[in-house]
Amino acid sequence: MSFPASAGHTGMTSTQISHAVTTARTGDQAAFAALAEPHRRELHVHCYRMLGSFTDAEDMVQETLLRAWRRRETYEGRSTFRAWLYRIATNVCLDHLERHPRRPGGDGEVTWLQPFPDRLLEQAAPPDAEPDAAVVARETIELAFLVAVQHLPPRQRAVLMLRDVLGWSAAQTAAVLGSSVASVNSALQRARATLREHLPRRRSGWSPAGPTAQERTVLQRFVEACERADTDALAELMREDAVFAMPPQPEIIRGRDAVIELWSSALAGPTAFGEFLLVPVWLNHQPAAANYVRRPGEERFRALAVDVLRVEDGVITEVLSWEHTDEFPVFDLLGLPTSR
Repeated sequence: MSFPASAGHTGMTSTQISHAVTTARTGDQAAFAALAEPHRRELHVHCYRMLGSFTDAEDMVQETLLRAWRRRETYEGRSTFRAWLYRIATNVCLDHLERHPRRPGGDGEVTWLQPFPDRLLEQAAPPDAEPDAAVVARETIELAFLVAVQHLPPRQRAVLMLRDVLGWSAAQTAAVLGSSVASVNSALQRARATLREHLPRRRSGWSPAGPTAQERTVLQRFVEACERADTDALAELMREDAVFAMPPQPEIIRGRDAVIELWSSALAGPTAFGEFLLVPVWLNHQPAAANYVRRPGEERFRALAVDVLRVEDGVITEVLSWEHTDEFPVFDLLGLPTSR
């Protein structure tokens, strides 16, 4: 049994929800889908925050819906149906992390990290009927936050998500995790301290809701410089201590000069990939560029990779790049063609 992805939300009144719950508990799959499907994308975001992987999170959402269907008779209406699904999704993720433990590398690299396209984040607000409907906050979806979260032990990660991201009470969180309020409060304190250690040091508070005019300007200059193969212009856009990485590769290139040296071989000279065409996009509420390349002798530009930028004070401090592959077809997720 599987549940097809829903393109959007279906508004239901409280009376309709109550009727659907009653009907679903008797085994009506259509009624259950009407209740669960509107929450698919926000559950995807929740699992993504827990795991840092777009594709793993997709699998965990499917497992969440299947587990909820099998346990539908246990829903007693003491919380919203949405909260019940979040409870299941959180424990599904914890089970996954127990079976597949991952730890960041010695340099802090998170090789399993994947980006989340903004066009899909827009689908993640809960239905209007929910009293706590909200868009996905930028500070809880930026890649720097996702990387920092991956340094937390699984249960601390879950506590942070439920308490600080979803705004649940300590008592609600304790009920989800089968723990005590005191244990939850202690875990939250430790999680916050670890998070501060691993967020960018120069970052002061959370970023604006964005995208900002400054980010748009930097992104456009980045696009133009890459298309001109102008490494001097790229260097001007980057902070001296900027970093570059290409998950799932573990290497992190540190320092503007080292990054520009690496890029130079791809952009110009005898080792150049070819002619570049970049399309501005947004992932994780951050500016990004989808890179196409037309290699010598070819007529069309082909999908190559997507670069996600972190911009601070008008300069680029980090570039994370994902190659378009069969395993992670990032251009497809962005709704972009793979050739032009």
